[in-house]
Amino acid sequence: MLYAIIAQDKPDTLEQRLAARPNHLARLIALKDAGHLVMAGPHPAIDSDDPGPAGFTGSLVIAEFASLEDAQAWANADPYIEAGVYEQVTVKPYKKVLP
Repeated sequence: MLYAIIAQDKPDTLEQRLAARPNHLARLIALKDAGHLVMAGPHPAIDSDDPGPAGFTGSLVIAEFASLEDAQAWANADPYIEAGVYEQVTVKPYKKVLP
């Protein structure tokens, strides 16, 4: 089943986010290479693809996991959590309808 992982960043954590980004991306690439990633990306803090020092407010990952527990465990191991970037992470089932 698909699951949405919706994360909210703590304020003023751009430096920590950038430092942890290579490890964060490596996990996403592994998920993609396994054929389980539907989409992933950050939420810019301003209306721009490159928000610069404004940074980001969180992230969204939609991926396939065997269970909600597996999706939650994967989300809990995100390097952004260890780096203190994420304030809150919500994991819930997702049903793709379109396209």
